Parts: sequence; structure tokens; C-alpha cells
Amino acid sequence: MVGQRYEVEVGPVAHGGHCVARHEGRVLFVRHALPGERVVAEVTDGSATSRFLRADAVEVLTPSKDRVEPPCAFAGPGRCGGCDWQHATPGAQRKLKVQVLTEQLRQLAKLSPAEAGWDGSVEPVGGKLPAGVVPRWRTRVQYAVDPATGRAGLRRHRSHEVQPVDGCLIAAPGISELGVETRAWDGMATVEAITSSGSSDRQVILTPQEGARLPIVELDRPVSVMRIDGHGGLHKVHGRSFVRERAAGRTWRVSDGGFWQIHPEAPDLLVSAVLEGLDPQEGENALDLYCGVGLFAGALADQLGETGAVLGIESSKQSVADARHNLADLIGDGRVRIECDKVERLLPRTGITETDLVVLDPPRAGAGRETVRHLAGLSPRRIAYVACDPAALSRDLAFFADAGYRPVSLRAFDLFPMTQHFECVAILEPVER
Repeated sequence: MVGQRYEVEVGPVAHGGHCVARHEGRVLFVRHALPGERVVAEVTDGSATSRFLRADAVEVLTPSKDRVEPPCAFAGPGRCGGCDWQHATPGAQRKLKVQVLTEQLRQLAKLSPAEAGWDGSVEPVGGKLPAGVVPRWRTRVQYAVDPATGRAGLRRHRSHEVQPVDGCLIAAPGISELGVETRAWDGMATVEAITSSGSSDRQVILTPQEGARLPIVELDRPVSVMRIDGHGGLHKVHGRSFVRERAAGRTWRVSDGGFWQIHPEAPDLLVSAVLEGLDPQEGENALDLYCGVGLFAGALADQLGETGAVLGIESSKQSVADARHNLADLIGDGRVRIECDKVERLLPRTGITETDLVVLDPPRAGAGRETVRHLAGLSPRRIAYVACDPAALSRDLAFFADAGYRPVSLRAFDLFPMTQHFECVAILEPVER
């Protein structure tokens, strides 16, 4: 049914960066539309036997008052898949995210906003910009390379096809200044560009096509170069193998393209929300699960004082090495320990039977029922759950409810403007409290 066109009334937003419409009883997930619009939707994925169809709004017959002309020339049907909401005002984008979180909480956690301790807003991050100016927040961009031309571009939505670009509007200035898009990358499959928001460090990570030789990398700014081999291993070509970031009063080493929040304001903002929600007390013990390079562990240890202790668990060996480097002073005096393993495997083997505080920042899939059940069995007085996916958060909140914990506060932050994504911080307490 790909290529079929239907005139439809657009219904509510759904999780995934699209809105719901119906034609002759069949559900269509329509991108590039807004609730309340009447559009011509062209099917991009699905067959006569599919439960639903995916489609793009290729013609807007009755526009929403929230619709604007996308500021990016590469946004729109059949083009770059990176931004979901370029055609909506910034305020409307946040309202759409509010509706998504509200629905996920209702469906999966059986919670109203009030029951979740949420004020019903997705908080803007950064100062107000003039109309039409796009926030340049993305400090990491992975470019795909068109094998036919060697040009760097971005993937089209749900596709391996490359949309060549001459710039990305949401890329941070440190990315744009490299000039990745202006040179040829013959033989490369991908080029990932990273800029630090806490130093002048910049890095590119190259993934060659099979059998291809690395090019001589000459960009418009000084840059370190890494390459990924055919087995996923990372190797330094020249320069540092890490970038230095600054947050929570410390300098952080992040090696080999390891995880770090990509909005420049996110690390300090999330640390502040976690510490405010947990209210750490001197001498308490804490767990930092999926701890990455140690951001929350370090911030917690500073609050817990010389008699407190934090155990961090992380499955990435390189991130664990970075965390141990970043927190060497706290590890040296016994206030922090960092262990390398999967949380669900190591946590039951630690011998820990109780703790005061927990921070967990799981991957997009969430923590899962067994990990939640184990955490509840440790009887922490408060848990801070940092989530990048509202569906995973809502599922895990339901598991926490079964285990005797409820959210007492929930905040949502618009850390990924122009996209469907946002970040949440939920604070949970035992129900008897």
C-alpha cells in the first residue's frame, strides 16, 4: 500500500513523533502533521494485512494554528528523519510532549499527572530565542555517508537512505564549525562528530566500509580522530581518545564516544533535579545504577560527606575506567566504589541488603520488573529515576507500584527541542510514607 494517498482528519499525538488518523477503520500513524489538521497522507510503510499504516502528510488542507514553516530545508516528508516537530511552534512541541507523557502514564502506569506528582508541564531549557531561531543543542551528531557520492548526511526516517545536508540546525556550534558536511568521506560508512560543552575538545569517530582505508582528516578546527574496526572496537588515530566535560563542579573524562548527555545544560540540570528530589543526608549510603562515567555518583558522594558511601554499577568497561579516573579522590578515601557488570546480574550478588538512596538512569528499554523488585527489597527511603523514554518510565512505575513504591514528584525537561524526545526525573518513596 506504499504510495497510496488518503485525505484524513488528524487526531491526537502518539508516542513516536507522529499523530493518529483513521481511514475506513484503519489506523494511520502520520508524521509531519498536527492534531486537528486535515491533510493528504501518503502511505510510507504497510500492506493490506498490516494492523496499521505509517504515512507522511504530503499536503496540508486545513493547518493548525500551531503550524509553522520548518526552519530547516531538510525537514519534511521523505527527507531527514532527525527532527519530528520542526513544523510546530516551540510551545506546541512541549504541549505535544505533555500529551504523550500524560497518555503513557495513564495507559501503562495507571496514574494521572497528579498521582505521579507531576505539574503537567514539560519545562523549557535554555533562554528564549527569537521566532524562527532553532536552539543549537546537539553536541553529538552521527552522519551517514552516501556511498555513491562520499557526502555526509543524515538518515531519512526509518530508512538507511542518506539525506545529504550542508548543515544541521540543531547541531551545537562546535559541531557546525568542523565542516564535516563540506568534504568527501569516500570509503566511510559513518562519521560521528563530538564537541565538548565544557572544553575546546572535539572528536570525530570514523567507521570505514569493509576494506576501505582511512582518509587524512583535515577539518576546519583541531580535532581528535578515532576509528571503529570491523568488530566494533575503537582505536585512536591521533589526538586524545576522550573529550573533557565540565559539570557538577568537576571535570569529566568521556572516552571513545561514551555516554554523556548531549544537551549542554543537561548534566547540571539533571544532577540538580536528582539531588533536590533525594535530599541526601550526611552519612547515608546510595546506589548509582547504570552510572556511566560517574556523574551522579560523584554528585551524591559530595553531599553524603566523609561517612557516606556510593556504589556505582555500569556495564561499559570504558565508562567504568573513566568513572574510576573521574572519581579517583572519592574512591581513594573509600566513599565511592565503581563496579563493572550488568545491573541485573551484579546487583543481586553484591550482598547489599539495604540502602538509603538509589539513582537509576537506565537505557531506553528501562530497568525492568526484576531490577525494580530487587531495588524495592533494599528499602531505600527515596529513589531517583532518570528516564529518556516515557513508555519505559511508565512501565517501570507500574512495577514499582507492585513493589510498594509510588512517585511523589515527576519533572519533564525539553532537552531535545525539535524532536519527539524529552527527559524525565521521577522521585519515588515507599507507599507507607
